[in-house]
Amino acid sequence: MKKANKNEVVPQAGDTAASLSSLIPIEMAEPGDKFMACPKTVEWIRATFLDPNSPLYNVEHDHLSSAEIGVLWTNVPNNRHMRSIVATAELCMPPGSLNKWGKARWWSQIEQWFGTTALDFVVTFFAPYFAGATEIEHFAVSDHELYHCGQKRDGFGLPMFKKKTGKPVFGLRGHDVEEFVGIYRRYGYQAGAGDSIALINAARKSPEIGAAQIARICGTCQ
Repeated sequence: MKKANKNEVVPQAGDTAASLSSLIPIEMAEPGDKFMACPKTVEWIRATFLDPNSPLYNVEHDHLSSAEIGVLWTNVPNNRHMRSIVATAELCMPPGSLNKWGKARWWSQIEQWFGTTALDFVVTFFAPYFAGATEIEHFAVSDHELYHCGQKRDGFGLPMFKKKTGKPVFGLRGHDVEEFVGIYRRYGYQAGAGDSIALINAARKSPEIGAAQIARICGTCQ
């Protein structure tokens, strides 16, 4: 593992964290109508971001060490709000609007894909995008989706755990900062919502891993 500077990590070929491209189904590199579960991609996620010995280990994902995660590759194009979506993170539960049969079909499909329904999250990746993306983009998009896989907090801001199992109570996490550019422009970042000051301070520093643009391509964000 080489470093370009003090802060930026540049993964090299052969690193554990540099092998996602080998997991992209070749037959799904072009747009189509397929979905494919991939346990090896889950292994890659755990080895890359959840293993303390990995150069790309992220302590902010520690709550996911006990999470059951399923990964799907798809070549079905998806758009929302006039933007292309290349990845999503979802809780493994059917939409509340479905009736009893609809929910039964939903769970049946999950079991066909993963061999179980005991999942906490389902992460879906758009194979044609990843087939043409850089390694840094692979890392950034995957890491971004894991940030959405959050742990619920109580009224005091403390992480919640299930009483019977001791496992985290999982939920989808929003962004630390959601604000209009115009607010920053007109009033300054101090007037921004959420952790705006922390975001600006982080943006002023060199990236720890590398630069990537992902805000416009995450389905969970839109």
